Amino acid sequence: MTGLRCDDDPRLLRELARFRDLPVNFDVAAVDPLDPGPEWTVDDQRRGLPAEPPGPPLVGGPWERACALVRDYKFADPTLVSRACRSTRELEPGADLLLETSFHGLVFRLPCRVGGITDTARDGVRVWGWNYRTLRGHLEQGQMDFLVRKDIATGTVEFQVRAFSRHAHIPNPVVRLGFAVFGRSTQLRFIRGAGHRMVELTEPVARRADRNPRP
Repeated sequence: MTGLRCDDDPRLLRELARFRDLPVNFDVAAVDPLDPGPEWTVDDQRRGLPAEPPGPPLVGGPWERACALVRDYKFADPTLVSRACRSTRELEPGADLLLETSFHGLVFRLPCRVGGITDTARDGVRVWGWNYRTLRGHLEQGQMDFLVRKDIATGTVEFQVRAFSRHAHIPNPVVRLGFAVFGRSTQLRFIRGAGHRMVELTEPVARRADRNPRP
């Protein structure tokens, strides 16, 4: 399962250490994440997860399980993201993130940085999650947020992927052509696959809760 570990691969650790000197590859201050503008491709997908009773999130319930999966990047389809490494043990803004992907035999190590953590209870919805921003050398520019939401009144739990992105400059013409042709479809596969895996990985928690209801 994809997760934030690469302790067994010194090459990845060296690559991750190199990311410290890389800047974010777009002007963060110039973009409103909720309304980035027509030059960006915007995605906002929500996937329903096993529900909970109304009220605060259950201890050990689907919402908490989903938050743990999001924190450790375990929602990613391993056929698209084979490895993920973070520069810090705990999730924190400014931590660097290495995502290793492959395409037709080519391996790409994509540099990202944790931009911020969301932890709110507003308008009757409990939300937790985080985002990353792309660094120089990534195939794209932009930000992707991963959020777990619970409606306190209804008990509905959702996983949300929200992103804005555009192509970065890719010097290699073969890679540039391949990304132009297949980049968007791969991006959509990643988002849909993340939602599917979140359902798959939270359903066992919900079944255990059904078998062992709270007194």
